[in-house]
Amino acid sequence: MNRRHLTLALVSGSLFSTTGWAQQRSFAQGTDYLELRQRVATEAPAGQVEVIEFFWYSCSHCFQFEPQFAQWHKAPPKGVVVKRVPIAFREDFAPQQRLYYTLEALGLVEKLHGAVFNTIHVQKKPLKTDAEILSWISQQAGVDAAKFQQTYQSFGVATKVRRATQLQNEYHIEGVPSFGIAGRFYTDGSMAGGMSRALQVVESLAARALSGR
Repeated sequence: MNRRHLTLALVSGSLFSTTGWAQQRSFAQGTDYLELRQRVATEAPAGQVEVIEFFWYSCSHCFQFEPQFAQWHKAPPKGVVVKRVPIAFREDFAPQQRLYYTLEALGLVEKLHGAVFNTIHVQKKPLKTDAEILSWISQQAGVDAAKFQQTYQSFGVATKVRRATQLQNEYHIEGVPSFGIAGRFYTDGSMAGGMSRALQVVESLAARALSGR
């Protein structure tokens, strides 16, 4: 999803292309990734590096990438701490940010993160407003809707939403899905030549950060 135009139609299909590049391991600054001029504070413990996936639930490219990323997320490289950060290029994106952080706070990401994507992109239910989200959550088996609403409106979730927007700005996010690595690097599918290769770039940069280079 491209920030400048706010339309999926203008995001290059190369985000999901498969090319011979996928077998390469030599990645170039300015071509495959960017090194930030100013480092971003991370929350990774000492001796580990943080990798952030920036996403938006309504982004069709994020929806297509999610199964691959979910598999990678289950077994990331040693020393890598992975987190997802929902973006907001406009104020009306904020309900979906609150949705994600409420799922996270209640330990429901594994159960419902994929279901949110499916609801929006397969069932064609937008889940863009507080009312739509709270109505949807009330239909999910095993979820305490009252507790969800309380958490959704909590100070803790509001704080995480503000931090998400701060991270988005510090990494200069222009489109999703994209990655911030170790508070030092940025890459996405357009730069890397596809999301599979972008994950390879992520692993290479994470290894570099872990080695102290």
